[in-house]
Amino acid sequence: MKTNIKIILFILLFSTGCNDFLDVIPDKTQQVEALFERKETARKALASCYHFLPQLDGVYSNFSFASDELITTTLHKDIPGRDIIRGKQSKSQPLLAYWDNFWGIYTQESLFRGIRYCNTFIENIDRVNDMTEKEKKVWKAEVIFLKAYYHFLLFSQYGPIPIIDINLPIDSEISDIRVKRKDVDAVVTYIVNTIDEAMKDLPTRITLSNDLGRIDKVIAASIKSRVLLYAASPLFNGNSEYYNSFSDKDGQKLFNSTYDKEKWKLAADAAKEAIDLALENGVKIYEYDSIRTPLNDYDKELFKHKEIKAMYNYRFVMVDSWNSELIWGNSSPVLRDGSWWSIQAAAFPMNPTSSTNEASWNWAVPTIDIVEAYYTVNGLPIDEDKTFDYDKRYANQRVMQTDSLFCKYREIIPRLHQNREPRFYASIGFDRGFYRIWGEKWELQMRFGEKNGRKTLGTKDYSITGYLLKKVCHPNSEGSAYDRLKAYPWPIIRLSELYLNYAEAMNEYNGPSQEIYDALNEIRRRVNIPDIEVVWSDANLAKTVSKHTNKDGLREIIHQERRIELAFEGNRNYDVRRWKEGAKYFGVEAKGWTVDGTNSTDYYKLKTIMQRSFITPRDYLFPIHHEEIIRNSNLVQNPGW
Repeated sequence: MKTNIKIILFILLFSTGCNDFLDVIPDKTQQVEALFERKETARKALASCYHFLPQLDGVYSNFSFASDELITTTLHKDIPGRDIIRGKQSKSQPLLAYWDNFWGIYTQESLFRGIRYCNTFIENIDRVNDMTEKEKKVWKAEVIFLKAYYHFLLFSQYGPIPIIDINLPIDSEISDIRVKRKDVDAVVTYIVNTIDEAMKDLPTRITLSNDLGRIDKVIAASIKSRVLLYAASPLFNGNSEYYNSFSDKDGQKLFNSTYDKEKWKLAADAAKEAIDLALENGVKIYEYDSIRTPLNDYDKELFKHKEIKAMYNYRFVMVDSWNSELIWGNSSPVLRDGSWWSIQAAAFPMNPTSSTNEASWNWAVPTIDIVEAYYTVNGLPIDEDKTFDYDKRYANQRVMQTDSLFCKYREIIPRLHQNREPRFYASIGFDRGFYRIWGEKWELQMRFGEKNGRKTLGTKDYSITGYLLKKVCHPNSEGSAYDRLKAYPWPIIRLSELYLNYAEAMNEYNGPSQEIYDALNEIRRRVNIPDIEVVWSDANLAKTVSKHTNKDGLREIIHQERRIELAFEGNRNYDVRRWKEGAKYFGVEAKGWTVDGTNSTDYYKLKTIMQRSFITPRDYLFPIHHEEIIRNSNLVQNPGW
């Protein structure tokens, strides 16, 4: 019987020991020997290696709270991402920490421990008697990739890290156990080489339903693209500004302070290779499929409009399970009594007509920062479109007929919510806007005391910004019970990101080109907005005509396109840090509407909700728990902590 690895219900089979990654597994023990005697038990060991994949669809593990994308009321305690952006992280209490999680609510285990599991598997899988050599090679390749991926996740948080390529024997010398952090270039080289090693024996593309989520060449090539993009980025490539003197205790520099342009070429080549491999194996930009997700009667009428079709193309790109664009996804069960609370439940709106709203929490909501990031209907930023009155974006006006597909006709709402692109309407719920949810079409009424607004001053389950998050909620989910939420794999990486990776790397290496425009247009055409080179050349629309024709201007365009396309998927925290733009985006106040207002005049007043914090350079890298530094005298703490 096959193990369905896409459902992460893994049994931990190795000795648990302490949480310290330096805890070693004794080799040739009876337990390990028994584990690798037969294929059945070895499969469980394989599943245990997958177990360490972070569950990014959980409230307590979601990185969108640790950015300028999501926010909640402070009445909801212990949301680690939100506490990171408020400056509450410390070396005595690291949050969302992959090194060693000392914080009890978020139960992600140390990825160093996961690496130790992977090493044990790699060292022992060849001993299994009832497996073919090909099966052993494929399983080993999967785990070799996972080991590389876990090193990459640690690198993305901490920069220079120890490389744990083999498990140390039980009789190792103390000097061997006290490992040191390797410099950034050495870490990246190790990760890339390990991925390349895994790719030799991985299947090209896995499509069998029971094995979805298991590693294949397309996944490995795609993650390699992300690794090399990060390595080429300003935080890690020639960062003399912050880390010129960052060294270990022997004086070995942990960052190369010399900028290397060729790193962008490596990233561009890897992205192109991943795109080509994905396309050759059936991966393609997603478009809404009414056969996979049938339309209701009211949908069928609306679907006659190209604007609605474009909106649906993006509305379902995340929640339509295992669709054509998803390269690698990860699913976890919705647990009611554990810490893996689903982000879908946290964002899900309450139904005023339902007798129970058990899985509708209504409080994981978008910030006004991300609302303003989406383009106008012309595919331009709101401050760059001549037809959009940016200075009066908060001013109220009646909904015109041209926006009546997305907002209630003649209702009074801000200009900010009108004449916007399809991804805005697919992702953001707002007062007097339409929202397909609970299998119905709603007109949202978000003001105080209204059916979708804050009911009483005592409740904490309400939108603190006046917005609702559509993107992570399946339109046919219902929040009356947890088993009524439509489960889907959280996108670890999808094809759109590869196009964005390629565009960014190519621009940094060679500057603007038609190849870059084509990559961006693959994403934009899905939602029916004009091509980059067309709209930015139109003097009647664009304020900064031809912005796309110089490297700096195109960089801004690419960054914004990435921000919009990948919103709420967990990339934003890492992107802002690798671009060295933390203070610009994470060090400013979070604002929202005055949601206790009962009419349009009082409701649509901006107010400060939360003061964010970003200390440069401290917050570009995560802190290592101070107990780890005490245990291992060879480790050095990240600057500022």
